[in-house]
This record gives sequence, structure tokens and C-alpha cells, in this order.
Amino acid sequence: MRFAGKVAVVTGSGSGIGQAISVRLAGEGAVVVGSDINAAGLEKTAAMVAEGAAFHSAVSDVRSRDTCHELVASVVADHGRLDVLCNVAGVARGHRVGDVDQEAWDLIFGVNVEGLFWMSQAALPHLESSRGCIVNMASNAGLMGQAYTVPYCASKGAVIQITKAMAMEVIKSGVRVNAVAPGGVETNLSASFGFPDDPDMELMGLYMGFRGMAQANDIASAVAYLASDEAHRIHGAVLSVDAGLTAG
Repeated sequence: MRFAGKVAVVTGSGSGIGQAISVRLAGEGAVVVGSDINAAGLEKTAAMVAEGAAFHSAVSDVRSRDTCHELVASVVADHGRLDVLCNVAGVARGHRVGDVDQEAWDLIFGVNVEGLFWMSQAALPHLESSRGCIVNMASNAGLMGQAYTVPYCASKGAVIQITKAMAMEVIKSGVRVNAVAPGGVETNLSASFGFPDDPDMELMGLYMGFRGMAQANDIASAVAYLASDEAHRIHGAVLSVDAGLTAG
């Protein structure tokens, strides 16, 4: 019950890693508000939460600054505080460089970067009051170049730099800002990634790793640790959970 008495917001809560984090934090005592654009997914998450645990759904699109600020304000109005923000909502697509259009670029950056920033901006004043924390979802793709994923890699590189820059800006406050950088995880996001036709498998093999894909619960464990008081000395860090993929 590491999160008893605490209030957490998890974006991307309707599936995959966000769903696993929501179930984990609620199971450890947090009041969790799960945000997602997918209402049906949020219903599924709510059904997975243990009996007696607190999970509340909020259908929202994090690409809108106003929506993010309204969501955070409503959470604080309803629950009196905010202790943990987990920015997990994400979009992943595979493209050759020449095939990336404006719509694809804007979608990836709108969800992965802008949504994370707007949620953090809205949450920070409340996290300063509670001496809370932010955990961002980065990726091994933000730490290494990968063929056919230039927009996605760029967005996750931005997540890492936002994490570090924000950590420096709030370093004199009690707020902690960290990120988790998974490798491949078996989720709907990875299953629907969609590489271009006839990719060069030699290029893709460079970032496949040797230990297989993780489960969403593996990443939820790392996030729960970083969000807990056990990690009170960890600030501005990027925790790789990729089975050694970026070690070399």
C-alpha cells in the first residue's frame, strides 16, 4: 500500500502500459484517475481494478492544452490533491522518411510530446504542494536511432529532454521528475505499429534485442517504484527497462 492516501493521474489508461500502471497504483492504495481517448478501454481498465480499489475514468484527448488543464483541475477539485502524474499516452507508427506526412507527424508529436507537456504544466503547481512526482514514458527509441521510426524516435527523444529540463527547473522544489524507457513491450501499441512494406530486416535487427519483449506489468513495476517514496532520491533520471538493448 505504498500509495495509500495519494491521488494519481495516468494518461493512456485505456490499454497496455497505462492500463497496467493504473491497476498497479490502485491496487497499492492510490485513488487513480485514468485518462484516455478510448472510453471502452477505460471501462475495461475499471473492470480489472481490484474490488475496493479506487479508479475513475476520464475520457479526454491530451493533445489539447485546455483539456489537460481542465482534467487536472477537476481531479484536484474532486479529490483535494494530486500526488502522482504518469504521462503514458502514446502513439507509435512506422514510416520511411519520405512517406511521413503532416498528419502522421502532428499525431505522434501531439500525443507523445505536447500531451505530456500540457499535463505536466497543469499538474506542477499541485505536485509542488504535495511534494509529488511525474513519471514520463520514454522509450529505447529516444536513446538510439532506429530505421523507419524517425518521428517516433524524435518524439521519445523529446520526452527524455523534457524530463531532464523540467527536473532541473523544479530541482529546488520537492517535486521529482523521472522517465522510464522501455524496449519492446507486448501491447496493442506494438502489435499495431505497422512497418512499411518490404523493410530491410538487417536494419531492424539492430534494435530487436536478445531477450524478447516485456509485458506491460514489467513496466508498471518500474513506474510504481519511481512514483513511490522509495525512490525519493531519484530525480531527473531515465530508467531503461529494455533487457540490455541500449547497454552497448
